[in-house]
This record gives sequence, C-alpha cells and structure tokens, in this order.
Amino acid sequence: MSEALIFDPELITRYDRAGPRYTSYPTALQFSELQEAEYQAWVQDSNEEPLPRPLSLYLHLPYCSRICYYCACTKIVTANRAHAVPYVSHLKREIALQGRLYDNDRKVTQLHWGGGTPTFFNPEQMRDLMHTTGEHFNLSRGKSREYSIEVDPRETNEFTVSVLRELGFNRISLGVQDFDLGVQRAVNRVQSEEQTEQILLAARSNDFHSVSMDLIYGLPLQTLDSFMVTLDKVIAMAPDRLSVFNYAHLPKRFKSQRQIKTAELPSVEEKLRILQGTIERLGAAGYVFIGMDHFARPDDELYRAQQRGSLHRNFQGYSTHAECDLVGMGMSAIGAVGGNYIQNKREVGAYGQAIDEGRLAVYRGLAPEPEDRLRREVITQLICHFQLDPAPFEARWQLDFWEHFAAEKIALQEMIDDGLLSLTGGVIRVLPPGRLLVRNICMVFDCHLPARAAGGAYSRAI
Repeated sequence: MSEALIFDPELITRYDRAGPRYTSYPTALQFSELQEAEYQAWVQDSNEEPLPRPLSLYLHLPYCSRICYYCACTKIVTANRAHAVPYVSHLKREIALQGRLYDNDRKVTQLHWGGGTPTFFNPEQMRDLMHTTGEHFNLSRGKSREYSIEVDPRETNEFTVSVLRELGFNRISLGVQDFDLGVQRAVNRVQSEEQTEQILLAARSNDFHSVSMDLIYGLPLQTLDSFMVTLDKVIAMAPDRLSVFNYAHLPKRFKSQRQIKTAELPSVEEKLRILQGTIERLGAAGYVFIGMDHFARPDDELYRAQQRGSLHRNFQGYSTHAECDLVGMGMSAIGAVGGNYIQNKREVGAYGQAIDEGRLAVYRGLAPEPEDRLRREVITQLICHFQLDPAPFEARWQLDFWEHFAAEKIALQEMIDDGLLSLTGGVIRVLPPGRLLVRNICMVFDCHLPARAAGGAYSRAI
C-alpha cells in the first residue's frame, strides 16, 4: 500500500462491467438447498479441529421505521415498533439453538449487528439480545475483539450510544450517504449534519475504538460540487474509516428504487468525476484506499491488518479477523463454518416458523469443492492485499500455480498491457491504476462467472 491510487478515466470506462463484490467465493448465487443436519455436521467438524477457530457472530436486525429509496438490504419497514417484538423472541431462541452447537471454549472475538436499523430496537431489547448472546456464546472482553454495529443517526441518541458501549460494542458505523438536502429528499432520507456529528462525538466520548461513515455516490441530483461539500464536512468530522459506495440502480430487483427518478441520476461521466474527486480529496486528507470502496486512516486497525497481511473479506466487508468461523443469525443471515456457507430463510414468516418448530432456519448453502477453495484463496489475497505470490499456494496445494492457471495467465495479459497489474517472477502485483478495478482482476479467476454473467445479477464495478 505504499503506492498512491491512480485514477485513470479511460481505463475505468473500458473495464467498468458488472461483477461480484466477492464477499464470498463462490458467491451466494451458487448456493443450493441445505439440510439442517449437514450444517450441524459442519459445526461438529469445526469443533473437533486440533485448534478450533474463534467465532464471529452476525445478527441481522432488519427493521426500519422508514424507507430509504436506494436501499437494497433485506429489511422490514414499519413505524409500529411492536411488530418487531416477535422477531426478537425468535432471534433469542435461534441464538440458543445455535449456541448449543458450538463448544463453549470457542471465544467470540468478532460480533456485528447489521440491518435494517439495529437501533430501531429500544435499549431494553438490545440489552436482552446481548444478554441472551452471552448466555449461549463465550463473548470475549479482550481489547483485540471487534464488536461493531451499524446505526442510523436519526434513530440514535447519546444515551443509546452509551448503552451500546455498555453492551460491549467498540466499533460503530454511521449511515450518512449525502448531506445535500435536495439529494436527501430525493432518496427519502433527510438527516442533518448536526444529528450525525452528535452521534460521532458521543461515540468518541464513550471510547469507541473506531468510527466509520458510509457515503454513496451516484444518487439522484448529486454533482461533483455538491458531493465535495458533503465530503469536506465528513472529513472535518474525522471518522476513522469511510465506505464510499457506488449506487447501483436496479429498480427491477429492488422495489423501493422505483421511487427514484431515473432522469435525476447523475451521468456516468459525472459519477466518474465524483469518484475521482473523492479519491483525491480523501488522499489529501490522509486516508488510505484499502480496496473495494473502503478508506481508512493509517492508524486504523483495518489498514494495519492489511500491512500485516491479515486482512480478510467476508459478508460484512473487510475484516481484521480472518481466522473466525462466522455464525449468521436472523432472517436472511449468512454464515461460514469450516469454509462452508450457510444462509437462513429470507422471509420473516418462514424464519419464525422454523424457530417455532424448534428447528434452525437454515435453508441453503454450499460446501465448496477443492478447486473453489483454491480460487477463493487467490481472490481473497488479491482483493485484500493487491498482490499474490504463487509460492505459498504451490506448497499448500501441491501444484504448479501457473500451469494450473494457464488460461487465466493468458487472460491477464491484456490487463498487464494496460498497466493494471504486473507479473514478475510469477508474482502478481496490482498496480495503482488497477486497484479500483481489482474486482475485474479477481473475475479472471472466477470459474463460475461466465455461466451467470448475463441477466443483471451483479452491479457494475464503478
């Protein structure tokens, strides 16, 4: 990461095509029906390993009091908080069911509450959920743990932030998207700078280790000038991390996006100008590009993990805890145990019915073949560290790397010619102009991609 990121509009335009974000490999599109007994066997195998991995827990809290038109998350929108009470009951019972499967000496070193809007729930409900989690899992209190939560500043106050810290959370992510009032109205998310800064300052005063903010470029009515105003305000608040996502307008897939007027979306050229301005402004402010929309300060653990070579990527994005088994709980939640993938039922009714019947709500998943596991290691290495040395792969997998990937080597040549990467002594290094396009480089190693590339399954790279 010693080299600066280089923004090349011509290359970006040429390589900007749809593809996976590689929070898993193979991606969730490859999942198929999974029986509960299969998942239980995977957990048992993981318990019996000579050095069982620590655990990472993900709780999906899907409720929101109002709809943000751009949102593509699995969510339930209601202003009636009582509608979420049965869900909390089901989630607590699932926590108990899951907790019985895992040996108690496996510490939970990573925990994440996502949504939806986790702070839709009141402090008593959140305390109850965390207490139940602690009853059934061995929650770490060590300094190196990473317990994070996504919050909507409109649904949070200083007292709630103090409760979250009391519950053990030490990382917090604030949804912002854009401070421009016109853009906020166009996406039905009006949120003042004062609301946002109040929550950030509350997190600082409660000694949260890291504060992150989420922004989106490509929203209706955005311009380069307006987004730079937002970015300057965000930089002045000095979050430790920033995620700057490309808005993917897919109204056929996501009903709420049909409320967005296509004519108000910025042009492709304007989106590129916004992205370029964002990269330049954040670089000047001292933020480092981690990869895939993520920026961090050099003193942040995310950057340090990348420098150590321990950065990982999973369904929550980049992670500093690569060694964990991930237990996903709640409707639609995805987990990963022993390298195998598991997903819960996506509809709240089907999810609740399974729990009421005393069953886990798993319904699909995947046990990757050895070839998939090899390719997953390759893709993870590239997307997290921008380089790949074949030697460790050859020793671990007992193969000649470039003989095995002979077709991929030929396919990479165009990218080498275009200056996206170098291949010297067999070692791949993603060069500064290629870092924004690392998804494209990873796609070369994706043997499932050609069969599913059509049909709008993925968002575009930029």
